[in-house]
Amino acid sequence: MADHMKQLLTKTKGDQVIWGVVVLLSFISLLAVYSSTGSLAYRMEKNSSYYLVKQVMVLGLGLLITYWVHKINYTKFARIAVILYLLSLPLLVYTLFFGTSLNEGSRWIKLPVINLTFQTSDLAKLALFMFLARVLSMKQDVIKDLKKGFIPVLLPMLFTCALIAPANLSTALMLGATCSIVFFIGRVQVKHLLLLGAVGIIGISVLFTVSKLTGFGRAKTWQQRIEDFAGGKKKDGKTEDVYQVQQAKIAIANGGIAGRGPGKSLQKNFLPHPYSDFIFAIIVEEYGLIGGTVVTMLYLLFLWRSILIFKRCPFAFGAFLAVGLSITLVFQAMLNMAVNVHLVPVTGLTLPMISMGGSSIWFTSIAIGIVLSVSRYVDEMEGVKKPERKPRKKVTERTFDEPAEDANEEETEQAATEQIAVAALEGNKSKKTTTGKSPVPAV
Repeated sequence: MADHMKQLLTKTKGDQVIWGVVVLLSFISLLAVYSSTGSLAYRMEKNSSYYLVKQVMVLGLGLLITYWVHKINYTKFARIAVILYLLSLPLLVYTLFFGTSLNEGSRWIKLPVINLTFQTSDLAKLALFMFLARVLSMKQDVIKDLKKGFIPVLLPMLFTCALIAPANLSTALMLGATCSIVFFIGRVQVKHLLLLGAVGIIGISVLFTVSKLTGFGRAKTWQQRIEDFAGGKKKDGKTEDVYQVQQAKIAIANGGIAGRGPGKSLQKNFLPHPYSDFIFAIIVEEYGLIGGTVVTMLYLLFLWRSILIFKRCPFAFGAFLAVGLSITLVFQAMLNMAVNVHLVPVTGLTLPMISMGGSSIWFTSIAIGIVLSVSRYVDEMEGVKKPERKPRKKVTERTFDEPAEDANEEETEQAATEQIAVAALEGNKSKKTTTGKSPVPAV
């Protein structure tokens, strides 16, 4: 057994700290899901361990997906980014009109053959950031220009957010915010970002007005959530607050510094969704402020390590890919925790890699695997993982973000790269991004 584990560890590449964070989050997920699904199992007439076993299988498959994806040369994702993005748009349209409704919004579709239900917004998030990384890396020479640089980068985000917003406004707003951060990192001018913010405010206002007048959409739900967050309507002298937020507050207050202990949560019997949207409140109740801080620091550690990968990666596509996927994952986690402590209105966003789920965990695993794939390439390039490998030609002479996958392909790719590099260097001077990277690859 020990030999098998050692052999597996030797085959595991990429940032080892990120691997450790993923394993720890998975372990915390098992503890929290097992504790919070007791009442659900009773209502559904299931065994008390049913949802624990299900979560073990989901997380186990998720780790396998992460391992498999991180072994893929990350430059391959540039080739499928366009296909994946174009596939996500019709799926979002289909979900909007024919998807499974939840809380007056259509967010889910069911695959007929395997009978698997998943949120198309999860696929759209992954596809969008892969596509943005590609476009940003290709437009660095003209990124300051509104028409030639910013508009081609902006349109994919607007299309995706516009299709997600009617049924899932919180996810659309999160995507808009995280894309704006990536745009800023990608050297988009601040005045263009302010213009994007103005467009977003106008779009949300129009969407709310149309939904309010026609009755189509979730304007009533959005208005109610804002009013509840702001203090609620007065009715018979009593304030109407969101019930689940009240229970989450009680859970956090009961947790104190060290918590009530594993499995000893009381509010899990009162919270409507203690295993998904409000699982952080259960973690704090059982493990206290210490447990909540540990979870928060794990997400921040993941972000920090991803930023280090971004700084070390010499190519813009890999850098934008790593930082974009990590920012959206951590930003979603922070929003979920903010809802639990009543810093923002209820959003319906889950806690990545911890909340009970299926397809959402697998899409998150793919994103983490891509980040680790970039890290694996950076490690190999710097000779951290393979010091015996012969040094390659200088990185600044490469035009395409196409590192050789193995020694057998090295000679073929090197010859092709030399020809392309000579032609490219004659026509264009290499430019660097603000992070001091070598020439932006024409992916």
